[in-house]
Amino acid sequence: MSFTKKKNKKKVFINKKAQYNFFIKKTIISGIVLQGWEVKSIRLGHVQLTSGYITINNNEIYLIGVHIQPLTTVVNSCVCQSDRTRKLLLHKKEIGAVLNYIQKKGYTVVPLKLFWRKSWCKIKIGIAKGKSKRDKRLDEKNNSWKIDQSTIFKRISLNKKR
Repeated sequence: MSFTKKKNKKKVFINKKAQYNFFIKKTIISGIVLQGWEVKSIRLGHVQLTSGYITINNNEIYLIGVHIQPLTTVVNSCVCQSDRTRKLLLHKKEIGAVLNYIQKKGYTVVPLKLFWRKSWCKIKIGIAKGKSKRDKRLDEKNNSWKIDQSTIFKRISLNKKR
């Protein structure tokens, strides 16, 4: 009798707009308080991080604006708020560090990545500073140069092997 293992690919959701719009100074991995239907929806991939942001109230950190689409089977049995505020689980020292950065001029906190660690849903948040249009153009130029550079190196290495 042969047993086949299903490879359970863990989904990772990345906020690409955060990398484009901000310089990320520091990252922190945090837990997130979720309801049961939210966990099921995240496992199926019904998450949108791009419009999310993080606020601080009474020394607690909350995630706002992350859209988790409810499942059709769950919608009938409970009240599902797809854009509700979700509490993030951090240590007091980490909350203090985030508060210190936010009090400085120009810093904000954005969600970068939502992923699974073992059976726990984690979110990677970044302390960021905004980019100007000039910085964005420079980043695009550097990225395109890196792509061109890699193709040039591949061609050179192929020519040496012949």
